[in-house]
Amino acid sequence: MSRLRQLSMNVHKLLATPTDLKKESVEKVTAALNPLIADTFALYVKTKNYHWHVASSHFRDYHLLLDDQAESIYNSIDPLAERVRRIGGTTIRSISHISSLQKVIKDDNEDFVEPEKMITHLIADNLSLLKEQRSAHGICDSSGDCATTSILEDHIDECEKRIWFLNSVHAGGSHMK
Repeated sequence: MSRLRQLSMNVHKLLATPTDLKKESVEKVTAALNPLIADTFALYVKTKNYHWHVASSHFRDYHLLLDDQAESIYNSIDPLAERVRRIGGTTIRSISHISSLQKVIKDDNEDFVEPEKMITHLIADNLSLLKEQRSAHGICDSSGDCATTSILEDHIDECEKRIWFLNSVHAGGSHMK
């Protein structure tokens, strides 16, 4: 294990996956990814909430769009959490852990949200997530973690696509002149 080391950053020895990244790099990447994973989970739940509770003359369109978006968001969680584990860090463990790490996505516990407000909220939330993804990308890049950087590039592209779709729906709504 010449250049490979096991980390001791509060990681149980059986979970300390060997890596050639420096301990400081693993700590920085883990610290960048775990809040991003938490916010991604929060955005997933918020998007599913809207999917389940949308009421509109365009119900089917919104319902299907929000389901597609939720699936895209959900599919981005596991690759990031597994990256944290592959480099020797640990990741989220529970709903309370997600809540404690959540930074940019605010929960929506309203009984009813107008469809246009749903779309507006999701545009803002996806833009916040996009900013967080770009920040994490920079940290991973400067830490020499090219694999995580590559994964984040795909997630940034997916997030931009979600924003594009949401914005197109928003622009075509009552905002048309």
